[in-house]
Amino acid sequence: MRRGEWARDPDALYEQSRRGAITVARLEQLGVPPRTSYRRCAPGQPWRRLLPGVLLLSSAEPTRRQLVEAALLYAGPDAVVTGAESCRRQGMRTLCDEERVHLLVPAGYKVGTVGSVVVERTTRMPEPVVRGELPLAPLGRAVLDECRRMRRTAPVAALLTEVVQRGKVSPSTLADELACGSSRGSAHPRSVLGKVLAGARSVAEVDAMRVWRLTGLPRPVWNVELRDSAGRYVAIPDAWCDEVGLAWEIDSLEFHYRREDYAATLERNARYAAAGVIVVQSLPGRLRTEPRRVAAELVAAYRAAAARQRPRVRVSAG
Repeated sequence: MRRGEWARDPDALYEQSRRGAITVARLEQLGVPPRTSYRRCAPGQPWRRLLPGVLLLSSAEPTRRQLVEAALLYAGPDAVVTGAESCRRQGMRTLCDEERVHLLVPAGYKVGTVGSVVVERTTRMPEPVVRGELPLAPLGRAVLDECRRMRRTAPVAALLTEVVQRGKVSPSTLADELACGSSRGSAHPRSVLGKVLAGARSVAEVDAMRVWRLTGLPRPVWNVELRDSAGRYVAIPDAWCDEVGLAWEIDSLEFHYRREDYAATLERNARYAAAGVIVVQSLPGRLRTEPRRVAAELVAAYRAAAARQRPRVRVSAG
């Protein structure tokens, strides 16, 4: 653009931006003096400042996409979006709504965190996955980068179990990524991932593993298929104590809202009864509100199961 032409052709200026986000340096190359750029961001003027050295060619509230574009412009040409933003754009749902944009940049970069833009310098820059022209960290990396910044176990468990249950990333891939990454903030994801690798398929089952440890009973196996002496299918309990023939099911109220789901649970319980299996049913909420009472119920059921002849039920080899 020739000097001054930008003011006569705002559409051409917009085409040089990233959905309206543009750096002051780029504007200067296009003939807009920095002083003019910042003056046009003052109250009542047509532009607005988003980040140091990054403006929006509009005075309207920026969209989420414009904020992400501005963050990438601020962080530099090799920046990659990670954390919640990357997870969300790759289909993850169990995420809190937040303003933060988490970016990865090469270790030698001097740019730092500012406002809601978190800049993390790393020697392990991932090969980006491009979605909608945005460079995103691969899902396994993005998930664990987000988990490392969480302060509570529950949201960590929710995100890790979702990504595994939906087949997006394998537990072993997450374990490898966790082993290679920073140890800072890794306590919660390490603990949860250990339970996922042990067989938990839901957040409730992660909580169940925690409750089971309170019982002092032998460790059960999780999510294995049971068959009776004739080879007929019985069930896949959340936890199974093979030595005494005790099953534990975590049954949510939500699951039973539909008539067919309730009927399926009754049929399952009938199969347990026919096979002679003692089954304990617990609501997910009690695992957190009454963990010791649930543990006591499990101990009592275990003793009852041990006091009678073990049913002729076996774990299916698949």
